[in-house]
Amino acid sequence: MSAIPKIRGLRARPVLVPMNRPLHTASGAIDKAPLVLVDVETDAGITGSSYVFTYAPFALKSVVALLDALGELIKGEPVDPVSLSQMLAKRFALMGGQGFTMIAAAGIDMACWDIAAKAANLPLVKMLGGTARPVRAYNSCGLGIMGAAKAAKEAEELVAPGFSAIKVRLGYPTREEDVAVVRAIRKAVGEHVTLMSDYNQSLLVPEAQARAAMLDHEGLYWIEEPVRFDDYVGCARIARDASTAIQIGENCWGPHDMEKALAADSCDYFMADAVKIGGVTGWLHAAGMAHARGMPLSSHLFPEVSAHLLAISPTCHWLEFVDWASPLLQEPMVVKDGFAQIPERPGIGMSWDEAAVGRCEIR
Repeated sequence: MSAIPKIRGLRARPVLVPMNRPLHTASGAIDKAPLVLVDVETDAGITGSSYVFTYAPFALKSVVALLDALGELIKGEPVDPVSLSQMLAKRFALMGGQGFTMIAAAGIDMACWDIAAKAANLPLVKMLGGTARPVRAYNSCGLGIMGAAKAAKEAEELVAPGFSAIKVRLGYPTREEDVAVVRAIRKAVGEHVTLMSDYNQSLLVPEAQARAAMLDHEGLYWIEEPVRFDDYVGCARIARDASTAIQIGENCWGPHDMEKALAADSCDYFMADAVKIGGVTGWLHAAGMAHARGMPLSSHLFPEVSAHLLAISPTCHWLEFVDWASPLLQEPMVVKDGFAQIPERPGIGMSWDEAAVGRCEIR
């Protein structure tokens, strides 16, 4: 057996990537995706790559600084993702393992799993014991708060590449506006298209219950994050009363938060974020928990790595497709007939287009 590579260094680069479709949600608007690119270098000449999303440009420098510091901490360590994850968790015990610390640690974890799979000359999904099978995806590139007419037009554009499922952001000033937008989209794309909805935590429980009751007749596949993400009791009340499935989870920090959500019966479906759940290592725990409860498991953002992770998840549900990192990749993710195609390349399968990175990098 060859020696396990050791970490030689870490490079973190902040970028602002123009979005093909700026996104306006009930909790804010973005037109450029603030990402940090993470490259972990080893003494074996293998580099592992990942990226994290910081939600706001002002957070980029802080996450980069944290990654730089952690890079010094892990220098010389063997590329053992599980052991590294445990080591960083202990270091974060007093300061807390959420927020920027989790984001940075997850970026390192994903890059290290990329190294491990490349060292084995296998795609990550095969390294994890699965097969590179197509994963069902919905188009989440757009359909923000834009009004019924514009939403109907954009919905048609989102299904045109072959997607059979899309997601609309709701949370308009009135319940009637929410319903009008959903009906306009349904009329535009037809009954055969699966339509999800997302409130981005914009409602209080009584209002969420009222809106869910109105939307129960509109054929939505799910209502996502109607209230504050950690109001598990409130979510449980909504899920109990609504006929439409309730989806939450993208903002749960690690498997411990996920356990709280599941224990409270707060949702019908669970959506894990590859970064906030704790990278690949955290996802493996999450997939086991979902399996134990028979809970359908979907992904949030990061489609390049999430496709691998969903393919090995027993309760694999839906992959959220966004193209935010695509402009930076030599070979962006391919979605064919509504299914994400996992590349057969070793590792996660991402290689940076350095010219594109240079145009977007914040210096």
